[in-house]
Amino acid sequence: MTRGGGIAAAWLLFAAQGALAQEPLSAIDWLSEHSAPPITQRDLDRSFERGAYPGVQSVQPPDIEVLPLEVTVEADAVGLVSSRVSGLPSDLWAGSDSDTLITLLRERRVARLPAMQRLLYTLLLAEAEPPKQNGNANRFLQGRVEKLMDLGALDPALALLDRAGPERPGLFDLWFDAALLTGQEDTVCQALRARPTLTQSQAARIFCLARGGQWADAALLLDTSAALGLLSEDEEDLLAWFLEPELFHGVEPPPPPQNPTALVFRLREAVGEPLPTTSLPRAFAVSDLRGTAGWKAQLTAAERLARTGALPENRLLGIYTARQPAASGGIWDRVEALQAFDEAMRRRDTEAIAETLPVVWIAMQSAELEVPFAALFASRLSRIPLTGSAAALAYEIALLGPEYEAAARTTGIKQAELAFVNGLARGSPALPQATGQLERAIAKGFSASATPKGVQEATRDSRLGEVILTAMRQYEQGVQGNLTRVSQSLATFRAVGLEDIARSAALQLLLLRPRL
Repeated sequence: MTRGGGIAAAWLLFAAQGALAQEPLSAIDWLSEHSAPPITQRDLDRSFERGAYPGVQSVQPPDIEVLPLEVTVEADAVGLVSSRVSGLPSDLWAGSDSDTLITLLRERRVARLPAMQRLLYTLLLAEAEPPKQNGNANRFLQGRVEKLMDLGALDPALALLDRAGPERPGLFDLWFDAALLTGQEDTVCQALRARPTLTQSQAARIFCLARGGQWADAALLLDTSAALGLLSEDEEDLLAWFLEPELFHGVEPPPPPQNPTALVFRLREAVGEPLPTTSLPRAFAVSDLRGTAGWKAQLTAAERLARTGALPENRLLGIYTARQPAASGGIWDRVEALQAFDEAMRRRDTEAIAETLPVVWIAMQSAELEVPFAALFASRLSRIPLTGSAAALAYEIALLGPEYEAAARTTGIKQAELAFVNGLARGSPALPQATGQLERAIAKGFSASATPKGVQEATRDSRLGEVILTAMRQYEQGVQGNLTRVSQSLATFRAVGLEDIARSAALQLLLLRPRL
């Protein structure tokens, strides 16, 4: 019997028998037993402490504003970081067209650009007046949440939705997907059962009815929706299997879909046919951190999310050091190198640190995790009395960390080839010390005396956010080899007060150049 025929026949038998009086078996029990580790206040505080987001002026965590129930907050204005904390004006977006901003946000490719990641998170989470609308309420918030999910940052995406009210038009489906991928489906399903009109997805309604124990209603809706052609083949097959797994013993499972939805992904888990997340969009990697996946899958997901700044560095370290590697090669070699170095640092064993530092640095380079590693260890490394090549490497790591300027002022390596980098970290890269075209382009960006064309006017017209996003696009083009764009982007960042962004972006361009 074919896969589709077997599932269809089993489902027809199931419906005819009225078997919906009984609950699903243990194949789906874990759905209610596991959830993503909640984001902690320490994680939130860390996100906004000094240096976590270059350009942020305050070192205080954001205040939580409590509004009276009768006050309605416009969804597109919602943010997690107030203007006082971010240092960005409240009219950041007000003069721009929402469609233009959404396009600029969607086009940003920051997976390999740590400084741009942090700036993008600041923009995405900023509380500010909404942009000009084109008749589509909540669209700008929807675009911001979609970008956060693209980066794998589901916790802040859920926090934004929660603050706006995820039951608003255009927001519920995002809430549903993010909740499923983080193991928080109970809350979203409770809302959907109370108001079925929140979504057009019949599959979501069926799933949530079943999650609430309304098996007969779920089966009836599945039968009706299938007859009307309102479900995809994957949804129909998997929901039938989900509702009554006993009927599908020996039936060939559905083939893996190329572009699964969050619901299809979770349904396949529930029926014992999980999909690996490595080839799926980054948001799916979060599901491997719910405690249901093996350690290797957790490590792979953690590295993937850390590369976009979606996972706090301390949590990455915690996953790396959770247990001893039982194999070698690939990711296991990185785990072993990191654990050996971390142990040397905890013991403050200078000799062991000098020995393990080059090994772990090569390992972090292979995973493109140099900046998260620097955030974890650069400050502590600066207090270790290293010498020779180990000291030089520790200084390079410090330049990629949040305290790069202090490192340059106190422990800068006095070598001619580092003169330009030392000056850059202090904010004054000298053109005569530039030894290549890239260094000259950076120096030009820092020596620009006039505000780049159009920036002043755009800022005056309440389009600062658009200006920053455009400069980010120029930086991305610069990474691809357009040195004129390097100069333009750095000059713009500095002109609008993002000095930290300009310096860290330039330092990363120089020090990470081989893999960018």
